[in-house]
Amino acid sequence: MSFPLLTATAVLPAVGAIVTAAVPAARRTAAKWLALLFSLATLVLAALVVVRFEPGGARYQLTESHAWISDFGVRYELGVDGIGVALLALTALLIPFVILAGWHDADPLEEVNPNRRWRPTQGFFALILMVEAMVILSFEATDVFLFYILFEAMLIPMYFLIGGFGDRAHSGGDEAAATQRSYAAVKFLLYNLVGGLIMLAAVIGLYVVAGSFSLSEIAEARANGSLSIATDTERWLFLGFFFAFAVKAPLWPLHTWLPNAMGEATAPVAVLITAVVDKVGTFAMLRFCLQLFPEASKWATPVILVLALISIVYGALLAVGQRDMKRLIAYASISHFGFIIMGIFAMTSQGQSGATLYMVNHGISTAALMLVAGFLITRRGSRLIADYGGVQKVAPVLAGTFLIGGLATLSLPGLSPFVSEFLVLVGTFSRYPVIGIIATMGIVLAALYVLVLYQRTMTGPVKAEVRTMPDLRVRELVVITPLIALLLFLGVYPKPLTEIVNPAVEHTLSDVQQTDPKPEVEAAP
Repeated sequence: MSFPLLTATAVLPAVGAIVTAAVPAARRTAAKWLALLFSLATLVLAALVVVRFEPGGARYQLTESHAWISDFGVRYELGVDGIGVALLALTALLIPFVILAGWHDADPLEEVNPNRRWRPTQGFFALILMVEAMVILSFEATDVFLFYILFEAMLIPMYFLIGGFGDRAHSGGDEAAATQRSYAAVKFLLYNLVGGLIMLAAVIGLYVVAGSFSLSEIAEARANGSLSIATDTERWLFLGFFFAFAVKAPLWPLHTWLPNAMGEATAPVAVLITAVVDKVGTFAMLRFCLQLFPEASKWATPVILVLALISIVYGALLAVGQRDMKRLIAYASISHFGFIIMGIFAMTSQGQSGATLYMVNHGISTAALMLVAGFLITRRGSRLIADYGGVQKVAPVLAGTFLIGGLATLSLPGLSPFVSEFLVLVGTFSRYPVIGIIATMGIVLAALYVLVLYQRTMTGPVKAEVRTMPDLRVRELVVITPLIALLLFLGVYPKPLTEIVNPAVEHTLSDVQQTDPKPEVEAAP
């Protein structure tokens, strides 16, 4: 029996979470280093997955399959395609930076009694590792029921990370701020639980009509003609799955939990939300919605494209008017997720390749911008844009990294998000030109909110509260420098990603029986 590499990538951070949580209360620093070491070891395993994956090979590779709940046909089945590999690598890459960036975010405000059972620092890092384990396993699951369990279970550690470890640098730990954190955490949980319950009904319905939860078995049954789902049934099942994924993504009008959650969470946890956890929603649209319900996916495409277009413009417009730095980044992410979903349902190879690249590149660019914003907020103690000014004169490195993160957010050519956004727009325009043209408004608005944010915080007269602000420290540079390097590298050389992703996109398009539209060429007179 070969080494279960996919299982190991998820088990290792889960074990790390247990070990970190068990560290004595007085050994906070040891707990931090343990969490970081486990995250780095997981990154090594993820790198092995990337190395062993063959882009031109079978659709799902490194597969594992074991009986789990035999009476209900549930199996422990894992496998990765190119899209899953890319997102697994993104998750494993970002978690060490999240841990380093949040090094002091959960330190107690007063000295902890060594005999106390509650260990806030240990709990914070253990929860991060547990989220990593669940997200990685969700990218690997090829059994629908197993995926559903992970899809719901990851909400619990995220709830405690948002509600129990809020943005203390901004709030000072007062009672009103604690109420806001609780509200944001409960809203996050309720929205996603409602979506999950609707999905559960659809999962049960799928088993009733297909007799299996296995993607491979369902695909084989479709191919040999032994499985035929009635049109109306398929559409209802599709809507049940898509609703849950649209909440997680988040897609307008199911997006309202995201600004609250990102605003009240610490900057590293905000990165965990939008750069890691939310990607499960868009990933699942590709793996489950299009593969399981191809006809229903095409039926719903016009409405979904309109909702994605609204997300793009609406999110960007609200970002322009924000006074809170973190909420601005949250609304920008809503706009970016609109581009991702638009690329998925454009049903073209350029659109879906661009959407997958966008998931990866958005994760890197948002992590860079949000983490630098978190360092800024920690120094000043405020999320309000109006409380800053002239930062570039006292902290030029901080301002420079903030600018690069912002320029990546607006998809400047030469930085990796540009490639993604360009492919999404080209892929959409080739089939839906009106949608593609209107979506370009998102680019113009992104330039507006990013450059205005930089101008108001970094340029102009130096405010009195900013004069003594220190520049980035060594730990913070270790966090930001690799992210910026990746933005630059993938911006000029995206081939390593596209080689992995493109074969998986071809499989997805074949599932929905779509080919790229041929360009219309007028005959010569």
